[in-house]
Amino acid sequence: MAVVKHYMKWPAALLLAVFVLTGCQQAPEPKMLGFNGLTMGTSFSLQWIGTDAAQVEVLRPKVGALLSAINQQMSTYIEDSELSRFNQAAAGTQMEVSAGLAEVVREALRISEVSGGAFDVTVGPLVNLWGFGPNGRIMEAPPEAKIDELKGLTGFSNISVEGHRIAKKGDQYVDLSAIAKGYGVDRVAALLEAEGVKSYLVEIGGELRASGLKPNGDPWRIAIETPRAGERAVERVISVSGAGVATSGDYRNYFEENGRRFSHTIDPRTGYPINHRLASVTVLRDTCAEADALATAIMVMGDEAGYAFAVEQGIAAFFISKQGEGFVDRATPAFNKYLQGGN
Repeated sequence: MAVVKHYMKWPAALLLAVFVLTGCQQAPEPKMLGFNGLTMGTSFSLQWIGTDAAQVEVLRPKVGALLSAINQQMSTYIEDSELSRFNQAAAGTQMEVSAGLAEVVREALRISEVSGGAFDVTVGPLVNLWGFGPNGRIMEAPPEAKIDELKGLTGFSNISVEGHRIAKKGDQYVDLSAIAKGYGVDRVAALLEAEGVKSYLVEIGGELRASGLKPNGDPWRIAIETPRAGERAVERVISVSGAGVATSGDYRNYFEENGRRFSHTIDPRTGYPINHRLASVTVLRDTCAEADALATAIMVMGDEAGYAFAVEQGIAAFFISKQGEGFVDRATPAFNKYLQGGN
């Protein structure tokens, strides 16, 4: 019996040893994970806080498939995308589309209404006419008669959305380039959250969304660029968590003719490129899609009207305007909280 008693004590002792050894193991340290790539004619990058490096290879194909699907829905550069097929369809067309495309068009129309037409996704024919669309550069101002002709085809009120069906009254052409990247950022952020990621920074073509904190407890810090052509310099650094960030500016994409600069940002209300002091505006909103579209709308409005609009709407926005050979900046009251920890 003594032998039996001795044998029967081993399982309990073994369990105790396993418990002690397991209890002594430290949890993996959180670290920065991520990857980057190309999409929507630009680049994208993801960073997040995690403990398992294998998560990178789990997420890489999922993110790639998601961005490819969005591109196939909303690109004007892909001839058989959903949006291209809608644009190629006859005047008066109604078309059943994906939930994603319907959602983005619906949000675009809402912001068009709020901004009084400063944002208008039907401006595409004018963007193309000025050489900033998929047809390539012309590097010269088009004839006034042609501008007037194409302006007659624009107007966001000619587009409607009902359920998953979008319609156009005439021969309108829709360009979502000023909102689709922001929407892509939001969708990637949602994918990360579904995978259990709480702290991340997602960026597509300069549009961003940040959530959570870094392992040291700091928020994500984002640099706002000085809008000077031909150089990279930081104007201001902001601390961001739980917001989408988008910047619109006229200092990267333009052409010059007879000493005059023509910006790629076309004012839908006039048919001409913007021509005012505002060099760039950075907007923060709950979603990056909204920030993306509002940044374009405010950029069209200009420094004074845009600032008044942003203050009235409670929008967090940072304005950099031309003044002589340099720049002057100012922020709306709603933006000030993001300057904490900035330079």
